[in-house]
Amino acid sequence: MARKVRKKLGEILVADGIVEESSIATCETEARESGKRLGEVLVEKGFATEIQVGSSLARQAGMDFVDLGTAEGSGQVDLSLVDEEIVRKHCVIPLSSESGRLRLLVHDPMDLEMLDLLRFRLPQEFDLVVGVKSQMMDWIGEGGAAKLGGGEAGPDSIDVTVDKSVDSSVDSSIDSSIDVDAGDSKIVRLVNELIVEAVRGRASDIHVEPRDDRVELRYRIDGVCHVRQSPPKRNQSAILARLKLMAGVNISERRIPQDGRIKLPIDGAQIDFRVSTCPAYHGESVVLRVLRPDSVQIGLPSLGFEPDNLELFNKIIRRPNGIFLVTGPTGPGKTTTLYSALNVLNEPNRKIITAEDPVEYNFNGINQVQVRDSIGLTFPLILKAMLRQAPNVVLVGEIRDREVGDIAIQAALTGHLVFSTLHTNDAPSAITRLVDMGIKPFLVASSIQAIMAQRLIRVLCPKCKRLDPNPDRKLLSLVNISEEEIAGGEIHEAVGCAACNGNGYRGRMAIFEMMVMNAEIRELAFERASISKIREAAIRGGMRSLLGDGKLKILRGITTPVEVARFAQIEGFDPSEIGAA
Repeated sequence: MARKVRKKLGEILVADGIVEESSIATCETEARESGKRLGEVLVEKGFATEIQVGSSLARQAGMDFVDLGTAEGSGQVDLSLVDEEIVRKHCVIPLSSESGRLRLLVHDPMDLEMLDLLRFRLPQEFDLVVGVKSQMMDWIGEGGAAKLGGGEAGPDSIDVTVDKSVDSSVDSSIDSSIDVDAGDSKIVRLVNELIVEAVRGRASDIHVEPRDDRVELRYRIDGVCHVRQSPPKRNQSAILARLKLMAGVNISERRIPQDGRIKLPIDGAQIDFRVSTCPAYHGESVVLRVLRPDSVQIGLPSLGFEPDNLELFNKIIRRPNGIFLVTGPTGPGKTTTLYSALNVLNEPNRKIITAEDPVEYNFNGINQVQVRDSIGLTFPLILKAMLRQAPNVVLVGEIRDREVGDIAIQAALTGHLVFSTLHTNDAPSAITRLVDMGIKPFLVASSIQAIMAQRLIRVLCPKCKRLDPNPDRKLLSLVNISEEEIAGGEIHEAVGCAACNGNGYRGRMAIFEMMVMNAEIRELAFERASISKIREAAIRGGMRSLLGDGKLKILRGITTPVEVARFAQIEGFDPSEIGAA
């Protein structure tokens, strides 16, 4: 789902005809130099009134605006709903309570520290309404003094927490940083700590999942989810709201899924997180996918290619035209493989354009286009525009339907090298999948150069792995390892140590199935032959299956038979029978 871009405060005021663009630019400069908010400077300079700024801030945040200077506005206040100390210290005014939710008046909806503190301290959830700071302080200090029991307390006696690090004119979805988070908020620290712990622990995903009695926290490390200490249920709303604020999504929307992004500096590296929220029975489930920029720069050999497949891969990606497909289910590293190929080809003498949904990694020298279906910027539209840009290499994030497939094939037939992915279980299945989409068989046969299937398997921890003195013969038979190969190989087993957190595995690599098109396979594709016939022809042509590639890594002591068996599509394999679930 495409993210809605929030307008800046200055843009709203200019669009409404309240302030000139030149005045906004002048005040923005002064705000940066003085550390004040843009709204404050605009009011001080007389370019806008507090009411105009407050109303625009409310529109920017998608909230209601309340003018306490009117009889209607002041009549909404009910100070008895919130503790006096919270009202005075944070300059917030409770307006009403309905169905267990408070309605709070605040003067700065972008003050993330204040909002986090309120979530931590208030016993119930709340919705925000925007007001004018001077009116609120006057109301608390004078008009509301009797109700608060504060006697003659005036505005100067109020301790108002202001976070100068967040400019109200800037979209809160960008530049969220651990370095500028306030240390006073327990929720802020908690969220920061769980993110840093996950990154340092090599997690690929962070799962925050509300349960009936707790908030379950899980990290996916080397493809396996590991449960961490669960935060208390009472902090659920605050934790979810903090993550949504950092991701730049609508914190008040809980009915539909949302997608966002976070960028944080951790241990000297800039880490991106792709954030997904999804409504669930006990509250929104939030998943952060960790995107490390160095993961696509590790080099092709480190991905897991055997020498013969690596040589073949390098030849294919340097061909002048044709389609190269990488297939597999969600999460086997298809994008990483293609990005690694682009990294090799990314030279000044080649023009490379990509169409992605979403753009996961940014590359210098490559023109990357983000698909945005909500505004009509679809894969087909981007592809048609890309071909008018005279590229040498084109990356299509995924061939999802006939229209995208037809355009990709036409690009390949007109002299472009096209990379893309497809959701099929193995390489031969990709041909029948494209034909089933409605693409003409002769176009499939003539345009495709090669198809590669891949899976990710865990690698044994080098510090604790050991030779298996009595490997499971039944399991070895399933992965086609004979007694002679057992005697000549090095079958290892997982042990577990501090370096791998007791798992016995550390890191992952891919196993591949590389099918290069030849005359026989092209003829079978044209004839709409079955997958089994195409597979037989591919093996005759030199293709090594996923199982065969995994078998080589078992015999070299890189991984275990059970790990390969889990991902190599072995018929009759039941992980539960051998404790490999």
